[in-house]
Amino acid sequence: MPFFSKKKGDKKKNGGLADPVTNAQSYNGAGDTPTHSPYADDPSSRSLPTLPADAPAGQHSTPGKQSTMNNAPPPKPQRLVFSAFLAHGSPPAKVEGFTNVKELYEKIGEGFSMPASEILFCTLNTFKTDMDKLLGGQIGLSDSIYAHIKGQKFEIAVNKVEAALGLTITDNGAGYAFVKRIKEGSIMEKNGFVEVGDHIVKINATEMIGCRHYEVARALKDLPIGEDFTMKLIRPHKAFNEIGPRGSKVSMATNNNIGTGKATLRLHTKGPATVEQLPEEYETLAVGKVDDCLESYMGIRDLDLAASIVDMFKGKTDFVEFMTAFNEHFDLFGFPEAFVFEVWGFIKDAKDKRLTDPASNLVEFDEAF
Repeated sequence: MPFFSKKKGDKKKNGGLADPVTNAQSYNGAGDTPTHSPYADDPSSRSLPTLPADAPAGQHSTPGKQSTMNNAPPPKPQRLVFSAFLAHGSPPAKVEGFTNVKELYEKIGEGFSMPASEILFCTLNTFKTDMDKLLGGQIGLSDSIYAHIKGQKFEIAVNKVEAALGLTITDNGAGYAFVKRIKEGSIMEKNGFVEVGDHIVKINATEMIGCRHYEVARALKDLPIGEDFTMKLIRPHKAFNEIGPRGSKVSMATNNNIGTGKATLRLHTKGPATVEQLPEEYETLAVGKVDDCLESYMGIRDLDLAASIVDMFKGKTDFVEFMTAFNEHFDLFGFPEAFVFEVWGFIKDAKDKRLTDPASNLVEFDEAF
């Protein structure tokens, strides 16, 4: 609605409003024509006809057409639908509408009519217990998801004859910690009862469900040397000898054919999941090195945590700035300063192209628990 009155004859054929230079009678608030138009010396202040964002050049819009354009329904949000399977064998189920790992497990549980608490962990594009294919905070847009569910429950007794048990621990992001690696020649390898993928339920009488991987690793590290301890574990349910593939890989269904392998769905602890481009080459190298450091210092493997540390490097100009931000975000883990300095060096080397081949830089560490 205009803020000042018009006289008859002020309407223009092409626009509907009179030129502000000649129709400035209400400008001074008293209805008198001002002696000097506020627009006369400033052509840039003149009102210009508006065009819709998608209108062709040179075409003026009428109020009726403009209203129709503004009232057009917004485009529908992109649907991301993934194919999920039970690792020991099942038909596919379609899962969508999740923003984090816990919600993903709930959707998989709904798809297979079982509680989400039955899922120990998920792998991408393989039904095998392959720790290199664990589902973490990112899912490729063309990935298939295999859920490994609870199987046999058992308990073992172990004598901690030395400080290092030889276990690397990770977790599924939903409260279950499990064995990711068993070091060759270690106490646990000689014990022979624990396998990669086994979920640690209890250490002695202490419940481990709901604990993060570093808390379980710390509990194992704090066990007295020379004493016996017990572990209650659950082994994932497996297909018979894990023989044979489940047929050809099923690709994700999408509306706009975005499953090109060049983007991932990033799951966040807070907020919605986001589709992101694949990381730069230096980030991939740096994440691998930081993950090695996590195993060396903490006895854990966590690519998502490693990726978060690499993300924190961005925009930092020196070590002091990086360490300040690091301590603010990761104080809960209790990382020593030597760890922070080491990962800073690795990330900087990767950024400056001093790390080129991740395989040549891999170092096996002894886990101190």
